[in-house]
Amino acid sequence: MKLLKDILYGVSLSAVSGDTNVMVNNVHFDSRKVEMDDVFVAVRGTVTDGHEYIQKAVDSGARAIVCEELPEIMVNGVTYLQVTDCNSALAIIASNFYDNPSKNLKLVGVTGTNGKTTVTTLLYNLFKKAGFKVGLISTIKVLVDEKEYKTSHTTPDVLTINDYLSKMNDVGVEFCFMEVSSHGIHQKRAEGLRFEGAIFTNLSHDHLDYHKTFAEYRDTKKKLFDGLPKTAFALVNIDDKNGLVMLQNTKAKKYTYALKSFADYRAQILEKQFNGQLLKIDDNELWTKLIGDFNAYNLLAIYATADILGLEKLETLRLMSELENVDGRFQYFISKEKITAIVDYAHTPDALKNVLVTINALRTGNENVITVVGCGGDRDKSKRPVMGYIASEMSNQAIFTSDNPRTESPSAIIKEMEAGVEPQNTRKVLSIENRRQAINTACKLAMANDIILVAGKGHETYQETNGVRVDFDDFKEIKEALESLKK
Repeated sequence: MKLLKDILYGVSLSAVSGDTNVMVNNVHFDSRKVEMDDVFVAVRGTVTDGHEYIQKAVDSGARAIVCEELPEIMVNGVTYLQVTDCNSALAIIASNFYDNPSKNLKLVGVTGTNGKTTVTTLLYNLFKKAGFKVGLISTIKVLVDEKEYKTSHTTPDVLTINDYLSKMNDVGVEFCFMEVSSHGIHQKRAEGLRFEGAIFTNLSHDHLDYHKTFAEYRDTKKKLFDGLPKTAFALVNIDDKNGLVMLQNTKAKKYTYALKSFADYRAQILEKQFNGQLLKIDDNELWTKLIGDFNAYNLLAIYATADILGLEKLETLRLMSELENVDGRFQYFISKEKITAIVDYAHTPDALKNVLVTINALRTGNENVITVVGCGGDRDKSKRPVMGYIASEMSNQAIFTSDNPRTESPSAIIKEMEAGVEPQNTRKVLSIENRRQAINTACKLAMANDIILVAGKGHETYQETNGVRVDFDDFKEIKEALESLKK
């Protein structure tokens, strides 16, 4: 148990009703989890308002209530604490409750539209290979040294983050690499954490269903850098015009990386093949199994971060040469019919374009590129016609299909994708609502040496429709479809 006044340290209180010199058992923002002597924080969410569940929390035994509006009826024996922002208060309380675990390790946040999972995962793998105890908080999974936890959000809630960081403290983790999404920043999930540094990968069209404008999306990302202490580092990709924006108000030590611009860390692509590429970094050559310009940027960010954190440069390059692709990120295999199948998480216009640019750069010109792609439901609708345009323009054949339609009509989403197809490309487009059927069709259309790209879901192993998730793994589906072909 913790003393209430201790976990309130640093929280700006507008009003207090009751005693703060009492012991509390746990902290929750979900009233359903509240038990005797817990603290309930009434967070206003995008769907529900925690203030509506204050009485429910009290009935369940809550010892203290943190809220933005004090209830009309306050129960004797319960401490009510008024704050201006429950999200910010929760972040500080969560850190205090878990004894501020981020201060006991080197926490590095990675933000940007694309590349977050690859950069964090490969940094984890690199530092693990270098002999350190490492933590990872990513879209795919959470790793506390070698113990794995499944995750459902890019950036978990702030109580969960601090719980994981506390577990990392318990086993002596020295470095932790964490994806920091724009949603997470906006909802204050990264507040109260002490970052050793932050990395900006790139910024492109995404999440405008949530942020409404690109400027708001960009400025939300920027808050991560604005909040860094002067002891931290800020590493940004300045080939992206938003890179320098991220550095404008930061107190942290500034570093840049680029393939095209003058920067602190630079790389050059010397050779590209389907099984890897040759890079030149700091006058040293590096052969890597990760292909594409986007991966060159990712690897350069990893190299720069390792250098800033004190790893020896040549040893870092040696370890980088051993790194493998992250699940669902340009994950590929070649079938017995010599058909190349690629599964990638590309679910934004920029990511899809980057993958197709990479594929087309590796072609000899005789192969066909068949792209299977969809757009998620209940998400940014404005990118759907753009995704449709890119897939149809840059492929020999595009198959539009479902990709987690959620509560929307799959056929309506596909029609919005079709709206972006130029007249000269309509003959190249098929629309098949059933994703399994779409993948099977692509496999049947493909001939020897052709390339099939299945984009959008990557590492995900489910398909979500009207709140119901069913097992669905793109990599498994296309592998089985190609293995069953009798050409």
